[in-house]
Amino acid sequence: MLRKYSNHRTLGDNMKLGALTAFSAGMVNVASVTVFFAFTSNVTGYYAVFAQELSKGNWYQGAVVLLWILLFFIGSFLSNFVIIQGKGRWSQYISHAIPVLLEFLSILFVGIYLDFFYGNSLQETEFLVAALLFAMGLQNGLTASISNSVVKTTHLTGLTTDLAILVSMFSKRENRQNKGLVDKFHLLLTIMIAYVFGGLFGGIGYLYLGNGTFYLTCAILLIIALYDFYKLA
Repeated sequence: MLRKYSNHRTLGDNMKLGALTAFSAGMVNVASVTVFFAFTSNVTGYYAVFAQELSKGNWYQGAVVLLWILLFFIGSFLSNFVIIQGKGRWSQYISHAIPVLLEFLSILFVGIYLDFFYGNSLQETEFLVAALLFAMGLQNGLTASISNSVVKTTHLTGLTTDLAILVSMFSKRENRQNKGLVDKFHLLLTIMIAYVFGGLFGGIGYLYLGNGTFYLTCAILLIIALYDFYKLA
């Protein structure tokens, strides 16, 4: 999943990476909505919230939302920065695994903080939401960077649009026989289904595991990080 880069990746590589990361993003998003009443897998809505808070003169809340957006941006930036700077310095696998491990540490921190320190204050909630948005930025930056922007797994807006376009293209027989288009459809559909199932699993899992849902997400990230290590070994 993490050994190959850009055009060297196969459909299978992208489907495995897309399914697992989308599943984890769906889990994190639903768990964060349950705990914090805030979405954390994307920042689309927060641009509108930022503008709304500024229009109302709520400068503090506007600054918090801007910080959330910036942390998602920084996470995406950091993923690609590590990948670019790692070329020629260490193996491609290590460059791709570092963002996953940083995401793992961010989500693990949230789980531990909730278990042992959380006092349910507004400031703590804002801080933990920021940590999760940073983690999702790392994930989205990684998957988009190493797949040549084919795999994006933390939000489904563009993916839903792409699926709709593909379905409309399949109204022509020659497009239904185009392997490239069919493969892209299968990849996008896999990501969408994995995200939804991740959300369902996160919601149901939180009823039984509570904050342990975040630890379970960390376990999935470890599988992603170590899968290619096993292959290399």
